[in-house]
Formats: sequence, C-alpha cells, structure tokens
Amino acid sequence: MDESQRMEHALQQLALLIRRHAPNGGTYRTAVPNLSLMHATHLSEPLESVYQPSICVVAQGAKTATLAGETYRYDPSTYLVTSVELPIMGRIVEASPEIPYLSLKLSFDAAFILEVVEQMKRPASVETETGRGITINQTSPVLLEAIMRLMQLLDAPEDIPVLAPLIIREVLYRMLQGEQGALLYQFATNGSHSYNIAQAIRFINQQYDRPLVISQLAKSVNMSTSALHKHFKRVTAMSPLQYQKTVRLQEARRLMLTESLLASDAAFRVGYESPSQFSREYARMYGRPPMRDVQEFRGSTKDFEILA
Repeated sequence: MDESQRMEHALQQLALLIRRHAPNGGTYRTAVPNLSLMHATHLSEPLESVYQPSICVVAQGAKTATLAGETYRYDPSTYLVTSVELPIMGRIVEASPEIPYLSLKLSFDAAFILEVVEQMKRPASVETETGRGITINQTSPVLLEAIMRLMQLLDAPEDIPVLAPLIIREVLYRMLQGEQGALLYQFATNGSHSYNIAQAIRFINQQYDRPLVISQLAKSVNMSTSALHKHFKRVTAMSPLQYQKTVRLQEARRLMLTESLLASDAAFRVGYESPSQFSREYARMYGRPPMRDVQEFRGSTKDFEILA
C-alpha cells in the first residue's frame, strides 16, 4: 500500500476499535493508563476543561479547541498536541448518527518525553523562542499504526502492563519526529523557558483558588517578573492572572453543573471573595449570568451528558 492507502486503512481500523470500546455516545476511560475514548453522534456546544499534556487523534468527524480566542481545528488528517495544562474550550463540529465523531486522547508525562529523546540517535533540536503549548500536526501512517497497536491491547488486557508503556513510547517517538517535535521536547527540558512556564502553570492549577502573587510565582520558577509575563503569554496566549481567572471560572461552571452549587457557593469555592465580581466576570466569559447559563446549558441534555 502507498502512504495514502495506509492512512485510510489505519483510520478505518481505528474507527472500528473506538466503536467497539466506546459503543455509545460519551467519554470512556480505558484499561490503558491515561487513554480515553470519545463517541458522539451530534454537534456540541462549546465545552470547557483543562487539557493535560496529551495527544488527541480523530478517526471520524472533527473538533475545534479554542484557547484565549485562538481556534484550532483537527480531524482525521491532523492531530492536536497540548504540551502543558491549558484551559481549552472544545467543540465537536462534525458528527452525525450515520458518521459519529470518534476520537481518543492519550495523556503523557514530560519524563516520558525525555526518556524517548535519550534513546534517539540524535537529540531533538531545541527552538530558541518559546512556542504555544498547543499545536496542530499532520497525521502520519506510522503514528496511526502505533496508536492502533495501543488500542488493540484493550482486547488483550493481560498484555497491557508490559506492552502499553512500550507502545506509548513509540507514539511519543513518532510525535517527536513530527513537525512540532522540537517544541514538544522544549517543554520537557529542565531549564528552558518553556519548562519553567510549564512549572508555573502547574503551580497555578494546584492553587487556583488562592491569591496569585506574580513576583512569588516568578521566583519559584527562577524567572524575572518580565520574563515570566513574556513567555507565559507566548505559551498560553494569556497572562498568568488571566489564566488563573479562566481556570477559576471553568471550575465554577463545572461545580454548578455537576454538583448543583449556587453561584455564590461556587464563587467562594474557586477563590472569589465577591459574588458580584464573580458574576460580572462569568457573564463576560460565557455571555450570560451564572445561573441562567447553567439552566440553559442543562436544557441541552446531550451536551450535558458529554460534559459529564
């Protein structure tokens, strides 16, 4: 088979595997660590979450990921990589009962990236400029075939503990060989600006409900305040305070939807001292006040099921 035939065959097989292990609409965790599947038969409203460092591959349909107003579209010809934790608004833009949206997400740790680089014959080159923590890459047959082998382990669960780590390393190796490989390596390299920003992002996510002191954050990752602002915005398209606010509002929305909290209770839970300030900032982000937004969102049962 030529390359295009290999791609088509791999996508068909991947779609069959996803449908077998995710037979109905929704998101499914799997026995392979950090591997989840999604099956959807309809378009969705924008749904937000903090994406962990991961690769997202689509076998059928298409989805968009929006970060601070920047929208990235991915489909069977492309895959999405997030190198750091990012508050992203995802939306399924191609799906139907006849041709459902089928995808998988594999999260990974920076340590895995370094292990793979150490085993490569030549180190990945490191870009001098910090890049976005989210990229779209062209899908290749060799990457899809590695992912297929990982999915096939779901039919042989006794093989997962031994073989899954090996195949995941192969997937990361193929990613490092891709067009954005050097950027991915940079986020895992201790001492690089990208690595320091990844540490700052992790700190904010762990303590998003506490006041953020920029000078202390910069000191904790061995950067000046000006360097932190400059490189943080390059990676996330936001300032550190904007990032924290986005994470807070997304978590508050999740709490109101899944735990039925009142807006004031959700506001305090995520670190707001003023419910009125929370309502203003929430309305600016979502276009309507908190409780009305939750009520209207719940009115779309299918979207709510996907969020859950």
